[in-house]
Amino acid sequence: MEYKGYNIEEIKVNTCIVGTGAAGYNAACKLKKLGQNDILLISENRLAGTSRNTGSDKQTYYKLSLSGKTPDSIEMMAETLFNGKAVDGDIALSEAALSVQSFLHLAELGLPFPTNSYGEYVGYKTDHDPRERASSIGPYTSREMTRALEKEALSLGVPFQDNLQVVKILSDNERSYGLICIKTKESDSKNSFILIRAENIIYATGGPAGIYKESVYPFSQKGSSGLAFEAGVKGRNLTEWQLGMASVSPRWNVSGTYMQALPRFYSTLQDGSDERDFLSVFFENKARMLSFIFLKGYQWPFDVRKVQNGSSIIDLLVYLELSKGRRVFLDYRRDPYDENFSFSSLEEEAYRYLKEANALVDKPIERLRLMNKPAIDFYLDKGVDLEKEPLEIALCAQHNNGGLDLNKWWESNLKGFFVAGEVAGSHGIYRPGGSALNSGQVGSTRASEYISEKRRDFSQDESTFSLVKTKALDEIISISEKTFGKDENTESLRLHFSSLMSKCGGAIRNKEEIEKLSSEVDSLLKNFAEKVSYNNPLSLKKVFSLRDMLLTQKCYLLSMLNYIEEGGKSRGSALYTDKNGIKPYSSLPDIFTFTLDSGEKDDLIQEMEYKNNKCAFTWRKVRPIPQRDDFFENVWKGYRENKNID
Repeated sequence: MEYKGYNIEEIKVNTCIVGTGAAGYNAACKLKKLGQNDILLISENRLAGTSRNTGSDKQTYYKLSLSGKTPDSIEMMAETLFNGKAVDGDIALSEAALSVQSFLHLAELGLPFPTNSYGEYVGYKTDHDPRERASSIGPYTSREMTRALEKEALSLGVPFQDNLQVVKILSDNERSYGLICIKTKESDSKNSFILIRAENIIYATGGPAGIYKESVYPFSQKGSSGLAFEAGVKGRNLTEWQLGMASVSPRWNVSGTYMQALPRFYSTLQDGSDERDFLSVFFENKARMLSFIFLKGYQWPFDVRKVQNGSSIIDLLVYLELSKGRRVFLDYRRDPYDENFSFSSLEEEAYRYLKEANALVDKPIERLRLMNKPAIDFYLDKGVDLEKEPLEIALCAQHNNGGLDLNKWWESNLKGFFVAGEVAGSHGIYRPGGSALNSGQVGSTRASEYISEKRRDFSQDESTFSLVKTKALDEIISISEKTFGKDENTESLRLHFSSLMSKCGGAIRNKEEIEKLSSEVDSLLKNFAEKVSYNNPLSLKKVFSLRDMLLTQKCYLLSMLNYIEEGGKSRGSALYTDKNGIKPYSSLPDIFTFTLDSGEKDDLIQEMEYKNNKCAFTWRKVRPIPQRDDFFENVWKGYRENKNID
């Protein structure tokens, strides 16, 4: 199609899947196996993204218990997920119900989840998990999931196009019609746009990591939530993030045995001088300090409930050093205690664990080697030798528990627009570790099942599609032309705003600072074409990435302000400064004065709708865990008629 001097490629397809992480690949495979061949899988960069490039010392997959004597059930697991607060019961039930199916599918694809000699998939407890439901194949569970699902997609012949960046979702605020993408490798701007008309979209773009500078996510993981908000998709629980300590190069969680090995913490000036053992200064009792460090392995996410007399004080002390402009390091070469220290003075849990692991030895590196040698090997593979050099860390964004709106089929409020993976807001305030990997598989399966049964045919009104398409093309072309020709400033703007977001919208949130940043973001969005510039056609993608980041930041910042205005207090991984609250330790600065949330909003979900460049908010009761009619004959009849897809 030729439009205003641009040669725009057009594709028409029933279902377009956006994203080549574990959720995106699974959706494509499920659709194919359900007989839905009119599909297209697209990606900005096949080798990028969170699923393929993140992990931890023992990256966890959370599912129903499949071993041991402890009773478990779908209902019990649903209750655990639901008890994460601000969670819809039908979503929790679906994630529990399909957890075994999803897990065993991965095992059948070759993922080596460990079994005992009798074939049981033995599990372990993770955070917020009462029943040892967790499993792992090591640091790269999600990467191997992605590779296995990618192999399956190739074997099924899934159509795929890489190097396509979504820059606009076609919608009339009621339903989706398709996507406008740019070809990121195209040097001629007149040939850079592609229009994909789609009856259905499965949006598996990952979380909006790019809004923060300090992040566990790989640099390639930016997210595209702002475009969805702009198209009319509601946001939910946008205030709820999971944050924790991670290394900055490479970006990697320092959870589990990285903490249980009892490393030494210290800080320096930016040039590496003025080395300080800042934890030792704060804690008069070495045994207490080391016990808290140990507990960070179990309690890795920052949890404001665990600041006073708990392990999350470690996170705050790290944050405090960073806020002074200093750098923070973990040192596995030296013990954080002197020769007179006895392991027996540790709290019982820490001492027992280290003793059973035969790790009551000197030097953190030796303790780490005894407990988890692959954790050392990971950094060595990335060019960091923990035996010879320290590891720089920060308090980082790790997972967005909120996200885009969804129902029990993972369809958003925008008809035909489905969400899967971290971009979907299926979690609440607290979630069991590893539940995100399960949620991505379940959500992509549910969306695929619904599409295959209910949305095989095109139902788009031609005249509406034409109007929506024309309006979107005009907007995208205008932005690309008006921002071209001057010195490029997209990277400097991205760094500026992501740094500020980490400062005031991360673990520590101050109303006045949030208001200030929100105003600055809004000003740039209103004057985007005049303030943003690029001079190389291959940099056009950066213009649209920046725009999406700003749209996302605006919605998230205003959600935080609405939460405060509605009386919300500190909860999860967010400490909201409250001058009328308490300071957990007198030596801390006033910014750490806060009031714990009372729980009065635990059964409420904050919903955000972006219209006319403004955010509107509603608060609703969570949907309870459904009461089901499980009489077999009735279920069987419904399944024969429509597979019980309603």
